[in-house]
Amino acid sequence: MTIRLSPLLGELIAELERIPGLGPRSAQRAAMHLLREGRVPALRALLEKVDANLHRCPLCNTFTEKEICDVCADETRSPVHLCVVESVGDQMALDASLSWGGQYYVLDGRLNPIEGRGPEAIGMGGLFERLRKAEADGKAFQEVVVATSYTPEGDATAYYLIEALGRRWPSLHVTRLARGLPSGLEIEYTDLNTLANAVYGRRRVLRPEKTPGES
Repeated sequence: MTIRLSPLLGELIAELERIPGLGPRSAQRAAMHLLREGRVPALRALLEKVDANLHRCPLCNTFTEKEICDVCADETRSPVHLCVVESVGDQMALDASLSWGGQYYVLDGRLNPIEGRGPEAIGMGGLFERLRKAEADGKAFQEVVVATSYTPEGDATAYYLIEALGRRWPSLHVTRLARGLPSGLEIEYTDLNTLANAVYGRRRVLRPEKTPGES
């Protein structure tokens, strides 16, 4: 006779399985840890606090406890450059690289017609509204960087967004994050798709000197 889980425990495990990265076994271990270590009351109190105080930033759509998030409130950041990312995790990773000093807009994932996730479902309407409002306030963005992942869904999202931006704001400078060779990886051991993208995305690093008499 097999051991049958408590219905409540089964519900807890099933809910934990909904968290990305947690499979059935990981969810079961997490549930057992919470119960064994007596962490349920503390987790419940924290979740209630998060639910009551955390909300979306009205400008960039990230999570914040303040009226406007720290990034949008930072006056040292460029007000005319906007980077569009798929998630708060992507925003945090990009900002940690110290390579971007402009503004952000955080989408709610990527386009996925099979799952019924269209432009509105991932928050593109909010992005377009921010661009319209900035333009109306005389603070139009000069560049939008499309920083979606190089996956089929990420590419589809990028292509849709680039086309939509070009149609609505023809003079807007729209770019996409480059893709190429990872730092520290030897060419010999790099996959062919990455190598091809590195070649296609190459940039000039030295301009030839003009010969005498050349204009």
